[in-house]
This record gives sequence, C-alpha cells and structure tokens, in this order.
Amino acid sequence: MEQLTGKVVIITGAGSGIGKAAAAGFVQRGARVVLVGRRKAVLDEVVAELREQGGEAWAYAADIASKTEVNALVAWTLSKLGEVDILVNNAGSASKTLNARWIEEEEWDQVQDVNMKAVFLLTQALLPSMLARKNGTIITVSSLAALRPNLLGGAAYGAAKAAVRNFMTYLHNTFRNDGIRSTCILPGETNTPIMDNRANPPLQSIRDHMVQPEDVADAILLCASLPMRTVIEELIVAPTFLRDVSGDLEISRWKNAPAECKAERFNHN
Repeated sequence: MEQLTGKVVIITGAGSGIGKAAAAGFVQRGARVVLVGRRKAVLDEVVAELREQGGEAWAYAADIASKTEVNALVAWTLSKLGEVDILVNNAGSASKTLNARWIEEEEWDQVQDVNMKAVFLLTQALLPSMLARKNGTIITVSSLAALRPNLLGGAAYGAAKAAVRNFMTYLHNTFRNDGIRSTCILPGETNTPIMDNRANPPLQSIRDHMVQPEDVADAILLCASLPMRTVIEELIVAPTFLRDVSGDLEISRWKNAPAECKAERFNHN
C-alpha cells in the first residue's frame, strides 16, 4: 500500500455517513482533507473532531452542482493546500417521489445535479492539474441501484447512479494512460442518513445488517492507497444478508401519488 501522508484529498458529502467515515480514515493515514458539503456548521463540527485527533482537515461549504462554486472550491484548495491528489465524489441525493409516473421535473433534475452533474463539474475542474502531473485518483461512490434499479432508490436515483458509473468508466478508458485512476464504488443498502428519507424508513434492527459507512470508507481507502500502477476499476460492496423488501417496494410505488389514484392503489393491492 502507498502512504497517504501529505496527500491532498477533497471529499464531497463529508458531513455525515460515508463521507465522514472516509474523511476520518484519510486523516488517520496522514492525508490533508477538505470536507465539502452544503451545511458549514455540520462540516465544522466534523473538522473539529478530526483536528482534536491530530488530523489535518478543513471545511468548505459549496453547492457542487454550481460550476462557479466548484471552480471556487478548487481554486481555494489549490491556493491553500496545493495540488489535489485524490477526489472522492461521495455526495448523493434521492428523490422523495420514487415512481417515474409521479415525479416532477424539478425533483428529477435536482437528483441528477447532485449525483451526476456535480461529479462532472468537479472532475472537469481538477483534470487539468492532474493531467499536467500525470497523477491523480478519482473515486466516485455510485450505488448498486445503478445495476439493479428499483423503487427503493427510485427512478431518478437509479438513473443518475447509472450515469455516473458510465462516466467513471469513460474517465478510466480515456485517461488511464495519462496517469489518472478512476474508480467506481457501488454500495448496496448502507446505513446512512439517506435511509431516513425512504418511503418506509428501515428499523434499526434492519439497518444493523446493512453495509455500514465505515465499510464503504475502507473500500475507498483501499482504492486510494494501492500503488499508482494499480487501479480498482469497479467495486461492489453489498450486505451479506439479503432482506425481503417486497413490502417496502409496494409502499414506495405509491409515495406521493396523486389523490385520484387512490382507487387504483386499492385495486393494485
């Protein structure tokens, strides 16, 4: 494994869940980490915890679906810490309406912006400096929903996660000989705050059997710390236990359905 000491890392969605766990893992290995999210107060709390443990970490609040704000983030990082070695695209967002029949265009676009557009913007902003040095690692947390889309994550989420998986494969095929490593990690159900927004939020007893944030963080650290001669192109991290989700799927089917569809729902059941 390569040492991560002194490496500059940007992690999005770093205020909680997988991003927070990954940030802790990187600073423990000596990396200098910029934690990115929308809620500055939350990021500041995480950074304070990491610094108390002797880590080097900074908080930066930004809307990563905005090109202007992404460019400002990258410029700030370059001026403050120097060249970025590792980008971890972890921020994610799912829609509240899960059925493609009911979801509004605005909600669909919001999910695509966070899960796909933001990854593109951050990658595009960092590629010039990475290509100039012929060295850089881009790790994106997609989802098993990219391969097995259903009503749990919803139509918009599955489509966005499939798109970002495709984009990471494009980066790998296009820039691997320029020293750029591109990795896509596809977690199955993971016990993160996004579960609270499910149509039928899982009980704690169910969440205990899911993949945990630190499990995905370990996978991210593995991909980042392998020698530069080696890349993990794609990695699935799934729960060992396969649970029955049939009831959850049915609830998800009708979440936010129009009132006039109540009769249809009754007949469907």
